[in-house]
Amino acid sequence: MPATSSERTGERPYHHGNLRAALLDAAEAGLRERGADQLSLRELARQVGVSHAAPRRHFPDRQALLDALAVAGFDRLGAELRAAIAEAGEDFAARLGAAAAAYARFATRDVALLDLMFTAKHQRGSESVVAAAGVSMAVVFELIAEGQEAGVLEAGDLYQVGTILFATIQGIVTFVNGALVPPDMLDGLVETAVEQFLRGSRRAAVD
Repeated sequence: MPATSSERTGERPYHHGNLRAALLDAAEAGLRERGADQLSLRELARQVGVSHAAPRRHFPDRQALLDALAVAGFDRLGAELRAAIAEAGEDFAARLGAAAAAYARFATRDVALLDLMFTAKHQRGSESVVAAAGVSMAVVFELIAEGQEAGVLEAGDLYQVGTILFATIQGIVTFVNGALVPPDMLDGLVETAVEQFLRGSRRAAVD
């Protein structure tokens, strides 16, 4: 189970001045345990030991809380993608494989958060979530553009090429999350998918 920010830093759930972070940590834990439908500002206030009105200084309503959780999720995803790519070195295939593997690990590690992220993205007034999603995924599209410029990937519409790869990895993730495929097959399937994506793209470029 992924650690919340306060667990990662060893802090107690709430100190003066970090109520927003404490509420988000409690909300993320509740999301994993009970689902988004059971989250409420009143219950979160009770958990962190503040008045019922206190959370509204940061989240005017429940949807604002859910949007903030989604934004935090996309921020975390973007950071993990950038770190994976940076650690993979200079080889393009290795960098693309690292990005795909990082997304797959994120998407299967915390399914409830991922579902919330993509649900919140389509809610009315979700501009902050849409912006966070764009920033987090831009790193992948930038990588694909790099491959196209280097001639490793076929030339073409950047969004279309990126969507083909993303849809393939998301399909594997959906199978794993739905228990249709054993979790221990995840890494191998993602690796094979990236290899086939690269091989097909090179063939199209040669033809």
